[in-house]
Amino acid sequence: MFIIPSRKGALCAAAALVIGFGAARAQDVPAGYPSDYGAMIEAAKSEGAVSIYTSTDGAQAQALLDAFTARYPSIKIEYNDLGTNGTYNRVISEAAAGQVGADIVWSSAMDLQMMLAADGYTDSYASPEAKSLPDWAKYKDTLYSTTVEPIGMIYNTKALAESSVPKTRADLIQFLIDNKDKLQGRIASFDPEKSGSGFLHHTNDARATTTFWDLAKAFGVIGGRTYSSSGSMKETVVSGENVLAFNIIGSYALDWVKQSPNLGVAFGTDYTAAFSRVATIAKDAPHPNAAKLFLDFLLSREGQNALAASGLPSVRTDVDKGFNLATLNERVGGNLKPIGLDEGLLEFMKPQNRVDFLNRWKAALAGS
Repeated sequence: MFIIPSRKGALCAAAALVIGFGAARAQDVPAGYPSDYGAMIEAAKSEGAVSIYTSTDGAQAQALLDAFTARYPSIKIEYNDLGTNGTYNRVISEAAAGQVGADIVWSSAMDLQMMLAADGYTDSYASPEAKSLPDWAKYKDTLYSTTVEPIGMIYNTKALAESSVPKTRADLIQFLIDNKDKLQGRIASFDPEKSGSGFLHHTNDARATTTFWDLAKAFGVIGGRTYSSSGSMKETVVSGENVLAFNIIGSYALDWVKQSPNLGVAFGTDYTAAFSRVATIAKDAPHPNAAKLFLDFLLSREGQNALAASGLPSVRTDVDKGFNLATLNERVGGNLKPIGLDEGLLEFMKPQNRVDFLNRWKAALAGS
């Protein structure tokens, strides 16, 4: 037998459902977020997916991805590790074809990310988490730094005593000059033409110091070898093929030395530059609400703890896993100088400036 409820009873039942649904959404909304954030969460769940184009290795991001999935299990993560140049080129080509595939663009090539913003390939979104970031880590509600990673040196401890490791850029130049015979073909660094990270590290030094080109020339004199990744350099230094590698990703090195007894890591006492993995939302993203949700989670204390625990230091200071902005500064000697998100990143992205830089780099390596 079916019982038809009274109109009053039906209205009460419907109201209860609405209240219950609203309460469930309210539980998902972090403290301090906008009152209508719950509606965005539901919209993101309805979209059902978030697509990420990135240069961050999946293993390093896994804890972050797992934490997001645990909180929002109905949103599938499509993770695409494309490298720095690959990420940038794919965003550009898909936009030109009118087939945008990325929701989140997350890359360590800060200058390429700034280019995407400058050329209109990104969308603006004022994240509620922005208030927890330092001013240099955000740009016009569009670009957000998600990590702070020191740029440093690794060396083979069997070939080079810690006391002999250069402490400043001037020391490194003199070290190469004084030991040019013993170091022939045994010093490594990034190839700025093949690596977006390498281009950023080298051009930042060129902007921040007056000694970069002296270093490049000394590197060329000893037959310095260039690589497209920090991982490749690490293998050669561990094996002893190379004695030292400079301008590498120091956050990786801090983890590598835990497993490699013949590997050491050092940071300059003059200053330690630091880059960030920069996240942004793609213009015309196929899942715009899920993109906002993921970006907020990425910048949140929970998301930042997941990254820091995986060896990617947090840009925040309230994170208690791994390194955060404050503890990392202590680790490198109190002279951490993060690369800020500003238009200065575009200086060497101008076509002629880029060509001039790469030509001058090649000439230095050729000894001319």
